[in-house]
Formats: sequence, structure tokens, C-alpha cells
Amino acid sequence: MRIVVTNCNTTREMTEEIVRGARAAAGPGTAVTGLTPAWGPESAESWLDSYLSAAAVMDALRTYAGPAYDAVVMAGFGEHGREGVRELVDVPVVDITEAAAHLACLLGRRYGVVTTLERSCGQIEDSLELAGVGRNCAAVVGTGLGVLDLGDSERTEAAFLAAAERARQAGAEVLVLGCAGMTGLQRVVGDKLGLPVVDGVGAAVKLAEGLVGLGLTTSRAGSFAKPEPKGRAWRPARTDGSGTSPAASRPAGGGTEVAPERRGG
Repeated sequence: MRIVVTNCNTTREMTEEIVRGARAAAGPGTAVTGLTPAWGPESAESWLDSYLSAAAVMDALRTYAGPAYDAVVMAGFGEHGREGVRELVDVPVVDITEAAAHLACLLGRRYGVVTTLERSCGQIEDSLELAGVGRNCAAVVGTGLGVLDLGDSERTEAAFLAAAERARQAGAEVLVLGCAGMTGLQRVVGDKLGLPVVDGVGAAVKLAEGLVGLGLTTSRAGSFAKPEPKGRAWRPARTDGSGTSPAASRPAGGGTEVAPERRGG
């Protein structure tokens, strides 16, 4: 089984960290490949970043070619694009936001999300509502750290523990890591908090494996039917008068490529 994990930003170091977490969760026989968009934000921390990221991730999947893959894991917490990707590809698509929340709901009555900047909280709340798991969320709490600040492990742990206490006071019985860049932190803070801590990357990988193993994929009966055939301009025209983007005909991202026959659009 091969799972492609899409980073929501262009920071390759973060892709590598996410892939390490995904491989740690994957079962024997599952190959995990990271995909970094060729363009978009270096970190996704706003509505603008998120919408730009969504288009970049879809474009990377659309233009990627290589060995066939069996599922896609979208490693952007609260980021847009999951519905579009489900229309685009012909394999199961698991978003780390809803994967973490669904697993958290199996572990306690209410869960809390600890994320990066406070400005991201509303976007995450909307994503959880759209996924149908918002009612069980006690709180979404920011640490005040930017995505690119998460490399400082001591600072990240201290900020997470402080924010986690606020989520606990709001009624959370389970905690969710609210950023793919926090992958691995659950092993450090779980015992200190005395609460289950769910990592969305690991949760999404295990759910993707389960869907593939059961032979299930996205329904085409209604909402996620294949896109209507029509002209779609994916990249802006070049300013040199050629009318095409310099990257329009080459694969995007990094890692093992994805076979055209396993994607749509």
C-alpha cells in the first residue's frame, strides 16, 4: 500500500518531519511519500494562506506522475481543499483535521484542539463543523507560536502544556494536536497531561490504511461526483508572451511520484 501525504506549505523541512510521523504510524507494508507543493505559502496561518495552499496542493496532485498510490492524507490542520481533492482523485482522501477529531470522539465525550496562532482558531472551528465533529469540541486554543516556530522543541512543549490546561478547563477530556508540524509531540506531553493526545497525521494514516483495506473510497453518488468536463486554467499565463506557465508541464513537489491513473481531473 502506498499513501501520499501532502504538506499544506512549501517548507520541505516540515514535509520531512510530517513524513517521519506518518511512517512511524504506518503498518508493515505501507509506503509513505511526502508531497511538497511547488508554490504557495511557506506556512499556512490565515484564510489567505489556506485558500492559496488548497489550490497549490490540488495542482501538485493533478500534475504529479509516477507509481500508483492507494490513498491521500492531507496534512494541513483546518486548511481548505479536502472536498476538492476528493473530487479530483480516485482513492480515499483523509484530512488530518477530521481524522484526529473522529478518533478523539472515540476516546472521550469532548475534545480540545491545541494549535498555533490564535487567528487560526476560527478557521479550525469551521473545518470541524463542516466535518460534522464540531459539537464535541470543547475548545480550540492557540499557543501563540507560528508554524515555523515549532522547531524549538522546549518552547513548543511549554506553550502546548499551557494551552492544553486552558482546553482542559473548558471541558476537554482528550487533546488533539492542531498542526501537522506538532507531529511527535503527543509522545512528550501525553504523560504530563494525563489525557489522551491524538496526532492527526498518525490518525489519518491509520484511517487511510483501514479504508484501503476495506476496499472503500469516496462516493461518486452526489457531492463528490467527478468534476464536470470544462476548460480550467490552473496556472497564470507567463508575462513573456508564451501564454503558458513555466511549471505547467512539469511535475510539482518532492518525493515518490503518483501515477496519473490514480488521480482525477
